[in-house]
Amino acid sequence: MDFEKLQDLIVDGLGVEKEQVTLEADLVADLGADSLDAVELIMAIEDEFDLTIDDEVAQSFKTVGQIVEFIENTLK
Repeated sequence: MDFEKLQDLIVDGLGVEKEQVTLEADLVADLGADSLDAVELIMAIEDEFDLTIDDEVAQSFKTVGQIVEFIENTLK
């Protein structure tokens, strides 16, 4: 499932515990992502799921759930 793949990318990229990465987790407040982390995470997501994420869309992501929703809608 997309969530598990994304969860693994976030754990690897941000160095957080898997249990912290929930659909409701805020990328900045809960997971400590800074702007560089966000860019690296978006690049990893693009590679893993073979898709392109527009910069404006990427900047709109606040929670893990928003990213999952984007991936699922894009891959339909």
